[in-house]
Amino acid sequence: MSDDIAEHYRQIISALGEDPDREGLRDTPKRAAKAMQFLNAGYTQSLDSIINGAVFEAQTDEMVLVKDIELYSMCEHHLLPFIGKCHIAYLPNGKVLGLSKFARIVDMFARRMQIQENLTRQIAEAVQDVTQAKGVAVVIEARHLCMMMRGVEKQNSSMTSSVMLGGFRKNQATRQEFLMLIS
Repeated sequence: MSDDIAEHYRQIISALGEDPDREGLRDTPKRAAKAMQFLNAGYTQSLDSIINGAVFEAQTDEMVLVKDIELYSMCEHHLLPFIGKCHIAYLPNGKVLGLSKFARIVDMFARRMQIQENLTRQIAEAVQDVTQAKGVAVVIEARHLCMMMRGVEKQNSSMTSSVMLGGFRKNQATRQEFLMLIS
C-alpha cells in the first residue's frame, strides 16, 4: 500500500509544478507515504488489542482524572493536523483502567482522519465501554492548522470540545468538579 500512496504523492508534487525527480524531492513521496500511514495508524488498531486486559477490580468510586494527554490528529476536511491535549475523567463502577491505556485510547482514535467533535465522543464512548463507569467526561483543547495556515489564518485560535456521559451529564456538581480540576 505504501508504494501506491507514494505514487500519488509523486503525482501531487508534479501537479503542483515541482519536479519530483530533483534531488531534494526524490525520496519525498516515499517519506510522505510512510508519514501518512503512521499518522493514520489508528485504522489498524482495535480497542481490545490496546486495552489488552488492563481492566482491574477496584473499590474506589471517586473521580479518576488523567490530564494533558498529548494528541495529534488529522483534519478530515483539509488533511492538515490538529494538535492539542485531552483530559479524561471517569467515575469507576468496581473497575479501573490501567493508566497508560488512556493515552493509547486517545492515540488510537486521534490517528485517524476526522473532526475534533467526533474524536471527543469516540474517546468518551470507548472509556465507557471498557470500564462500564458510572460516568465519563472528555475535554479536548486543540489548535487546527487548517485555521492557522490557510483560510482565515488565525494563529491564536483554539477549539475546545467536550462530551459528558452518565454522572458527568446528570450531576452538575460532578461536572463542575471535573471542569475545575482541568482548568
